[in-house]
Amino acid sequence: HGGRTRNPWNTEEGASGSSAGSAAAAAAGLCGFALGTETLGSIVAPAARCGAVGLRPSFGRIARTGTMPLCPSLDRLGPLCRDAGDAALILAILNGADPDDPSSLDIPFGGDAGRDPEGLRLGILAADFADPSAEAARAAIEHCRALGVVPVPVELPALPWESLVSLLMAEAAASFEPLTLSGADDLLARQDEAAWPNQFRLARFLSAVDHIQLDRLRRRGMMAMRDLLAGVDLLAAPFGVGALP
Repeated sequence: HGGRTRNPWNTEEGASGSSAGSAAAAAAGLCGFALGTETLGSIVAPAARCGAVGLRPSFGRIARTGTMPLCPSLDRLGPLCRDAGDAALILAILNGADPDDPSSLDIPFGGDAGRDPEGLRLGILAADFADPSAEAARAAIEHCRALGVVPVPVELPALPWESLVSLLMAEAAASFEPLTLSGADDLLARQDEAAWPNQFRLARFLSAVDHIQLDRLRRRGMMAMRDLLAGVDLLAAPFGVGALP
C-alpha cells in the first residue's frame, strides 16, 4: 500500500473507488485519459468525486482482455477523461470484440458529441434528489433545464436491490478461491467484517437455492430498468445518494 490517492481538487479527501488513481490522474491533467474498471461503482464513483467524466459502458461493448476479473458477469472497462468528447473518442478506439474475451460483442459505435440537448427527456429519481445532500445535483438539473432538457420524475420499484451484492461476492469468491483456500488472504492488511477476505469466506455459505433466487432478482431488476428507460433518454442520480450505487 503506497498511500492515499487524493482528489486533486480537494486534497483533504480521497479520490474514491478502486479506479481512484485513474480518475485523479485524468482530472489533474497528468494524462490525456486513463482507463478504469468497474464492478459496482469504481469508474463512476471516482469520476464524480474528482470532477472527471467516467464512462461505464454497456456490458460487452469493451473487451476486458488483460484485466483482473472480480465478478465476470458485471465487470466493465471504460475511460476516465476530462470531458465527454474525450470519452467518446476513447470509447470509439476501445469499442469492439476480442476473441480472448468471449463476453465481448462487436457493437457499432457512433454519435454526435455536439448534439443540441433541447428536448432530451432526463429521468430524475425524485426521492434521491429530495435528499438534503443532493443540493449540488439539484443545481445541475436546473442547469440542464436551462439548456432545454426536460426533467421527468421517475422511480424504481421497491425491490431488494442491496441483495444483489451477494451475486457479486459469490463470483468474486470464485475468482479468488485459490487466495482463500491457500490461507494467503490472511496476509491482506484489511481484515474487518466488510473486507474482501471475510466477504469471500462468507460467500461460500450461499446455497444453490440462494444463487437461483438472486439470478431471478437480477432478471427482475433488468426488466425494471428496461421499463424505466423506455420513457426517457437519460437517467440521472445524485452521487452517493439513494439505491443506485
